[in-house]
Amino acid sequence: HHPAPWGTQHPRIAAAVGFVSGLLRTRGCVSEQQLQVFGGALREALAEHYKHHWFPEKPFKGSGYRCIRINHKMDPIISKAASQIGLSLPQLYQLLPSELTLWVDPYEVSYRIGEDGSICVLYEATATKPGSSYGMLTCKNQMMFGRTSPSKNYIMTVSS
Repeated sequence: HHPAPWGTQHPRIAAAVGFVSGLLRTRGCVSEQQLQVFGGALREALAEHYKHHWFPEKPFKGSGYRCIRINHKMDPIISKAASQIGLSLPQLYQLLPSELTLWVDPYEVSYRIGEDGSICVLYEATATKPGSSYGMLTCKNQMMFGRTSPSKNYIMTVSS
């Protein structure tokens, strides 16, 4: 049972949209109704954007194209969805991190805030059990499950 590869309900798109909507929500200036509209517009845009750039058999092919990036320059996909709810670019810059990279790949959705922030996984599909793992992993959980080895200073602080 394979879901249609490109519906707007695609779990990876849902994870990416949920993440960006969540960032807007935490700032509290956007109503739930606006968030719904924003999420819908972003889902449509991403599904369209990724349609011909998705290669599950080569997960990293097209990764750069699929990457959503805010680097003191707003990603056009986000700004377009935001314009649907009347958010201007200056408002977006206030609501979202000025450095954000969001990678949407066939087996993983991950993000990094800041140019040298750590990469956190939002969605992970396990190749062994397709469709069964909707692990929404946060950085905190990753540390707890030891998925990422803690940094050197982290270890030093603990042992001193």
